[in-house]
Amino acid sequence: MTRMWMVRGEGGSLYDAFRERGVAAVGWNQLAAHAKPGVGRKQLIALYQSAEPLAKQGTVVSGASQVWRFVNDIEEGDWVITYSPANRLYSIGNVTGPAEYHPEWAEQGMPLVRKVQWQAQELPRDNLGTSSKNSLGSTLTLFEVPPSAAAEVLAALKGKPAPTVEEEAEEVIADPLADIESQALERIKDRVNELDWDDMQQLVAGILRAMGYKTQVSPPGSDRGKDIVASPDGFGFEHPRIVVEVKHRKGQMGSQEIRSFLGGRHKDDRGLYVSTGGFSKDALYEADRASIPLAMWTLDHVVRALIEHYDGTDAETKRIVPLKRLYWPA
Repeated sequence: MTRMWMVRGEGGSLYDAFRERGVAAVGWNQLAAHAKPGVGRKQLIALYQSAEPLAKQGTVVSGASQVWRFVNDIEEGDWVITYSPANRLYSIGNVTGPAEYHPEWAEQGMPLVRKVQWQAQELPRDNLGTSSKNSLGSTLTLFEVPPSAAAEVLAALKGKPAPTVEEEAEEVIADPLADIESQALERIKDRVNELDWDDMQQLVAGILRAMGYKTQVSPPGSDRGKDIVASPDGFGFEHPRIVVEVKHRKGQMGSQEIRSFLGGRHKDDRGLYVSTGGFSKDALYEADRASIPLAMWTLDHVVRALIEHYDGTDAETKRIVPLKRLYWPA
């Protein structure tokens, strides 16, 4: 079958730019101008070492190898996939052109690009099985997706069950633990996303308590535009008074939902809007121009805050999401 490649920016930061510009891109500004067909991997490694003599050997080899593969291994017609952690969506497309150097995009981390025809439909991460999720979880900027995971992605995109594919030998990873943090984060997000709405609301309240606030949680169906009120005194008399709305569903929240939330706020309120399905661009724009300070949390923000403050959470919060600390030599 046609090969599939994961290409992405750090933390999914280039997801929208890829789709809007019809490209997939990698960074490494020190190599991009020299990365052309015929330029060998060893040449790129030497150029990297010359540009950054203090860089670790593993970093140099990994970076130069990914640039080389982007230019030479990816072929026109191959599938490419990228991921948005904030919205938990994959975008899939076909490579339609050779590698091109775009110095005007260097500051955005996109100096080396391949033209891509992206599918209009995006694929929710929850539509994939655990094995495919794990296969797509590496933090590398560029890697080839295993055939079984690629087959499941393409089948899921069409709403069909995953076909059986004979696995090929996996590529040797220089440091098998390099991706452990990213894998753990995504697995925790998968677990949290399976919570029902009540537990999600209690989880957010528990995180806020671990951050030093006292919380009032509204009973189901009676929030009047607020699910949680967090404040230093627990009554909302002392500032800051944080009004929290929790939306736990697959779809993104739009500008109308943000306007509705803001419409019921007082001038001294602070807002926190939690949407595990993410936010549309219009919603983010609406938040930027809000008359009160408003923070927007996706599932990614919730889980990162949970991990950061987990030691300070109460027993109820730990019951909702039980986690185990892993120690490893620094």
